[in-house]
Amino acid sequence: MDAWLFLLRWFHFLAGITWIGMLYYFNFVQVPFFAGAEAPVRTGMIAGGLVSRALWWFRWGAMLTFITGWLYLLHRIGPFGLQPFFSTSYGWAIFIGGIIGSLMWFNVWFIIWPAQQVVMASTARVKEGGQAIPEAAARGARGGVASRTNTLLSIPMLFFMGSASHFAFFTPTARGAKIAMLVVFVIILAIVEGNAVMGPATPDKASAGKKLLSTVKGTLWAGFVLTAIFVIAIKIIFA
Repeated sequence: MDAWLFLLRWFHFLAGITWIGMLYYFNFVQVPFFAGAEAPVRTGMIAGGLVSRALWWFRWGAMLTFITGWLYLLHRIGPFGLQPFFSTSYGWAIFIGGIIGSLMWFNVWFIIWPAQQVVMASTARVKEGGQAIPEAAARGARGGVASRTNTLLSIPMLFFMGSASHFAFFTPTARGAKIAMLVVFVIILAIVEGNAVMGPATPDKASAGKKLLSTVKGTLWAGFVLTAIFVIAIKIIFA
């Protein structure tokens, strides 16, 4: 069993590094490059297969991370049940990181990937002399906001995943405090995700929250601030 758990964690790490590495490639390298590149260059990279290959590793890295993560989490909960698990800082840290990661996985498979399929199909049409798909720009913008949201979320996600075994900075106590923390956690995530999926995503109509994510600097700052909010909430509620 120990060997099985080690392999499970190992594959989880490998898949997670692949997924988050590709996420950072898109947001820190490709998107800024595309913003300053000429149309033929962008078209060549999309129609030539570079983007589709990167997206393959991106989405399947997310899938393998999601599956191995939940298998490991369920194993940790299984022998003792939910109550002992959520009575430890490890349990809460893994839970918070896992739920954030699961939301990121959802964004990859149900927002970003479908949007990129439309964008790539539209680019292929234009390259062949046809008309662009009308909704391609809007879908691309929506996928872009979701991708930046995932970049934002990756910062607290990695913080809690890392702190689970290496930085026990709180002790879950009363049942009421646990419920309060769960409610606060869900509300914060709902606000962040709502910014990604609700309202216009194109730059000319985007809300202040979406405009904040339009730059790498703004996205990173938002991620660190969100991490601080989670930590402060935990310290106050579990005081």
